[in-house]
Amino acid sequence: MDRRTLLGGTSAALIAGAIALVPRRGEAKTRFAYQLSDAEWRRRLSPAAYQVLRHADTERAGSSPLDHEKRAGTYVCAGCGRPLYWSKDKYDSGTGWPSFFRPIPGGIVTQPVRGWFGMETEVLCSRCGGHLGHVFDDGPPPTGKRYCMNGVALRFVPLTRA
Repeated sequence: MDRRTLLGGTSAALIAGAIALVPRRGEAKTRFAYQLSDAEWRRRLSPAAYQVLRHADTERAGSSPLDHEKRAGTYVCAGCGRPLYWSKDKYDSGTGWPSFFRPIPGGIVTQPVRGWFGMETEVLCSRCGGHLGHVFDDGPPPTGKRYCMNGVALRFVPLTRA
């Protein structure tokens, strides 16, 4: 075996190994502070929310009433109640899913995942690890980000005036 063949094979093996270490959709790399058994998650969540939050499913575009929510308030994780997004950072992306240009600091974590169309950036709740959606680099200023969230993974808490 010549040097070029050896180096080419080694490079391909290293790349394949690195890709194998990247989690698939819904497969978190870390453990999260808020944990429940699978049976507890099933009892706590609707069937649709369970599929999205615990198995990285995606709701049908245009199916979430939260896509059209306009009131002031906070969007929290439907699994554990962690505050994730403020309504002032929500915008109409035209995708059919609630979209935000900025998360609440500490509310989410992201991880690269292998998706249907190559590498994606998955968005997870930082407390329970629930799958929320994905983030893309085609959002509006000031961040240029589009946090495209599944509505069933969120719960809206309206701002109450005292």
